[in-house]
Amino acid sequence: MSSTAHLPLHQRFPRDFTWGVATSAFQIEGAATADGKGESIWDRFCRQPGAIADSSNGDIACDHYHRLEGDLDLIASLGVNAYRFSVSWPRVQALGSGAWNEAGLAFYERLVDGLLARGLQPHLTLNHWDLPQALQEQGGWAHRDTVHRFVDYALQMQRRLGDRLRTLTTHNEPWVVAVLGHEQGIFAPGLKRRATAVQVSHHLLLSHGLALQALRAEGAKAALGIVLNLAHIEPATASAADRHAAQADDARNRRWYTDPLFKGQYPEEVLAELGADAPAMQPGDLAAIATPIDFLGVNYYTRGVSSAGAPFDPAQSGLPLTDMGWEVYPRGLTELLITLHREYRLPPTYITENGAAFADAPVDGRVHDAERTEYIRSHIAAVADAMDLGVPMAGYMVWSLMDNFEWSSGYAKRFGIVHVDYATQRRTPKDSARWYREFLGRCRQSA
Repeated sequence: MSSTAHLPLHQRFPRDFTWGVATSAFQIEGAATADGKGESIWDRFCRQPGAIADSSNGDIACDHYHRLEGDLDLIASLGVNAYRFSVSWPRVQALGSGAWNEAGLAFYERLVDGLLARGLQPHLTLNHWDLPQALQEQGGWAHRDTVHRFVDYALQMQRRLGDRLRTLTTHNEPWVVAVLGHEQGIFAPGLKRRATAVQVSHHLLLSHGLALQALRAEGAKAALGIVLNLAHIEPATASAADRHAAQADDARNRRWYTDPLFKGQYPEEVLAELGADAPAMQPGDLAAIATPIDFLGVNYYTRGVSSAGAPFDPAQSGLPLTDMGWEVYPRGLTELLITLHREYRLPPTYITENGAAFADAPVDGRVHDAERTEYIRSHIAAVADAMDLGVPMAGYMVWSLMDNFEWSSGYAKRFGIVHVDYATQRRTPKDSARWYREFLGRCRQSA
């Protein structure tokens, strides 16, 4: 394999490489009760006192639901060729079962058709965390019936949109739903029980596999896959104890999801550690989870560092930190991708989210965000390095198109390459957006 490391960055990618920006429904759409939309678990969670850092909610967010055409023009102006978005399940089916909401379905029809009219590839995610609250009240992802409701939802979205999608993702970051939502309780639905979290993780993976089987049985045209949040995990020191801690954390946080998807089994050491908290499974579950995927989506923000003693403090590393307190560590992305490909022989792989929160504000109509620009540039270079080493990379998408509702952090953390003034909903492309547009222009010229 030939190295492209000597070439300028824009010449290191093939002509058919996918370049995009990404968002999710709850974080940008607003219109929380408009046109028949039902309540989601995040609508409910935001109303728990203390759940959101700034006591905000997603009722208005970026008002994308009412500003769709302008936002599609904004995406097109960035020079990307793809947009990754999610569907709000309760917007298209208020209760998660039963009647479909035509107004909600029509919104996503307009979104997809609007992307295609602007020459942009639609990349749709079915579940970016906003489960219908009505299903949560029946047990949510801990209840096996939700698996089958999700398959029904997947099939409906394929029937309405599937012929126009480039990719269809089942779940975004099942680890977050399981661990942050059901074990740590800091994300919706705010539960704190390990056994429940483990069962939720199994049902998410099972619903993914069964949805892929059902979608293919109905002639899916889009590439089908899943998106995982993953990190390259390193020991804090070279000690045997820290190395063991890193291996254990890797098994719990990465391999718990990748091993069943690619090998049809959960890591034995994690099952042993869980004991009575191991998930209840039925015959055929693991085979369904291992249904082959057409692509893998990887969301990467920073590395993980494991210690057998006191928790690792990123502030002590000497590396730059983002507004989330995360290290800027692009080499970890290359190392993660190499590890994944070595262990599983990856299918075409997208970086479906990569970006950084930094505090910024317009000054004389411009937003100067040099730190974010360098973060994006260095991580694009990390993707090129992985490609040089044989990893089959298909695309890269910046998180995020614009500042938005950052879950439990509310509106305090800004990940966008477009600044949003929430009082006026004015969108202002930041310097990072300008850099990205110019970089993609150079990519096109050299292809």
